[in-house]
Amino acid sequence: MDFDKNYMPKHIAIIMDGNRRWAKERGKPASFGHKEGAKTLEKIVRYANKIGLGYITVYAFSTENWKRAEDEVKSLMLLLQSYLDDYSKRADTENIRVKILGDITALSEGMQKSIIKCMERTKNNTGVTFNIALNYGGRDEIVKAVKEIAKKVKEEEINIDDIKEDLISEHLYTKNEPDPDLVIRTSGELRLSNFLPWQSVYSELLFIQKNWPDFEEEDLDKAIIEYQKRTRKFGAN
Repeated sequence: MDFDKNYMPKHIAIIMDGNRRWAKERGKPASFGHKEGAKTLEKIVRYANKIGLGYITVYAFSTENWKRAEDEVKSLMLLLQSYLDDYSKRADTENIRVKILGDITALSEGMQKSIIKCMERTKNNTGVTFNIALNYGGRDEIVKAVKEIAKKVKEEEINIDDIKEDLISEHLYTKNEPDPDLVIRTSGELRLSNFLPWQSVYSELLFIQKNWPDFEEEDLDKAIIEYQKRTRKFGAN
């Protein structure tokens, strides 16, 4: 751990890409890659908590992922529900707070119950906040925020002139959280894929060639070191 503890990013977001590719390279089904990816995720979140990271947000399932093969989606949903049911106990023990970002109303009743139970169990924990973007789409999130704000204008709770950046941020899933300082994507793909478009406008971006199941604690160290080498200007000269 060679990074400067005094210049830590407050919030790191990760697009955990490459699970299926990793499995295919080993002659295994996609479900095997997702299971190994879940193990990697737990390891990285535990490490993030250990080094004092404030927030870590991961892209687990997008609104577009429903287009994948039915068997894969079903398998992934079962894995996610099992993961939440099992992980909530360990997260609570390790002082990790778990939050779900996304439209959970489209998920099964069992999944919704698992989500609520996990968030309720860990809500008072004071370690890293672990955000899981589940049935999440960045544009969908912004549309939802706009509708909520428009409803308040219609009902005369607020005026149109009250609509500013801060107000929109207050209607996003990440309300009361800092925007990500660093967004990491594994597998070498060079795009954000509808992940946190509002929140990541000034995030530093880092694209890593490794597939997600191969991501290690030292890779997070290296990402933080790379972040600390950069000068964030936020539009200034």
